Amino acid sequence: QVQLVESGGGLVQAGGSLSLSCAASRRTFSIGAMCWFRQAPGKEREFVAAMTWSGERAIYGDAVKGRFTISRDNAENAVTLQMNNLKPEDTAVYYCASKGSGIIVSVATLYTNWGQGTQVTVSS
Repeated sequence: QVQLVESGGGLVQAGGSLSLSCAASRRTFSIGAMCWFRQAPGKEREFVAAMTWSGERAIYGDAVKGRFTISRDNAENAVTLQMNNLKPEDTAVYYCASKGSGIIVSVATLYTNWGQGTQVTVSS
């Protein structure tokens, strides 16, 4: 089973930037797509971004379009989420996940492997 470990969360002021990384290990040959979701206290898990493992195609949630970028780090077998112009409403625990099929979707239940999450806090 694919193992995913997120890193890079922290505290940042509104308007600032953070970069999250999700390192994949074990059976990475089985990965078809990767994604990021986030969950704020008292709210449902929200789709952030997803991409094919090859890096050819990506989709974004409406709340982050134009501010966040998902990309593949081939050397590290990882996926990065670059977050710019952060807002207090971006505060959440960010999770990465993977699925075997290369069809990228925004539905959490279709992703089979999940990391433990990393906290992002944006102060106003």
